[in-house]
Amino acid sequence: MAHLKLAIIGNGSWGTALAKLFLNNSDHIHWFMRKQEDVDFMKTYSNNPRYISSVEFDTSKITFYTDIKACIKDSEFIVLAVPSAFIADTLSPLSKEDFKGKTFFSAIKGIVPQHNLIVGEYLNQIYEVPFTNIGVITGPCHAEEVALEKLSYLTIASQNSQSAQKIRDLLVCRYLKATTSDDIYGTEYAAVLKNVIAVAGGICHALGYGDNYLAVLVSNAIQEIKRFVDAVHPIDRDIKASAYLGDLMVTAYSQFSRNRMFGTMLGKGYSVKQAQLEMNMIAEGYYAVKCVYEINKQYNIDMPITNAVYRIVYQKQDPKKEIENLSNLLS
Repeated sequence: MAHLKLAIIGNGSWGTALAKLFLNNSDHIHWFMRKQEDVDFMKTYSNNPRYISSVEFDTSKITFYTDIKACIKDSEFIVLAVPSAFIADTLSPLSKEDFKGKTFFSAIKGIVPQHNLIVGEYLNQIYEVPFTNIGVITGPCHAEEVALEKLSYLTIASQNSQSAQKIRDLLVCRYLKATTSDDIYGTEYAAVLKNVIAVAGGICHALGYGDNYLAVLVSNAIQEIKRFVDAVHPIDRDIKASAYLGDLMVTAYSQFSRNRMFGTMLGKGYSVKQAQLEMNMIAEGYYAVKCVYEINKQYNIDMPITNAVYRIVYQKQDPKKEIENLSNLLS
């Protein structure tokens, strides 16, 4: 088994799934959890009390931390797996010095809302982490299916091919395959935008639109994503690859998609606050759509699906009317 001083920051469903994956090929990991009660529960019962609790861990292979400064100090590679809305607060005890010589991989799939920055840009601009020390772990992959050991696929993106390969080698196992990429911007922005599209898909489903319409929505959505990522970071990329199109499809269609669930509740007439309270989980699309809308003021890209979701979520426009108007713009 490989020995790499690797830390996971966050113990939500994706952080828990990643811990399961890394421990297949690692003899030890570090794991930061915000609440001491969660650490105590894990040590006593060997499973996460809050998320995918069916997964049992050999806690002798885990060093738990509630002090993020100590966790990062003791680690070489750090995987960030907390909701984007909380990443600034989570990292706030740290100084730029704490980040020196460390490599960070974002598994967040969201934009830091206070700054309208994807996580890699946030680390670079706020903590001066060089882009060669930043990577992205993206899908198509749901934590729940990893827990069930259903065959899944990941893309590991980094401008440092050796770092990407190290993380890939730690994740690949009987039920998970992974490829590497150097497109840290495109993969991260695509992972953000697919959450927005999934919210739209959920709204449409709740309003009674069928599979035929959803197929058209997703077909138009991948073109919308391509227009955006090509404008923000123009490089040669295949938007049909699983890191882009595959991740979009699984999030737009899957029963496990919390963003689709969030959209479904909005389409049924729930307010944003009611939907958030009932879900008791973070739907990244809620934060992402506002950030993307703001970023797009700079680029003025044609983004009819994103704009419709923004108007529903933040301007409290009628979902039925917005989707009717959207349907006239799709082809």
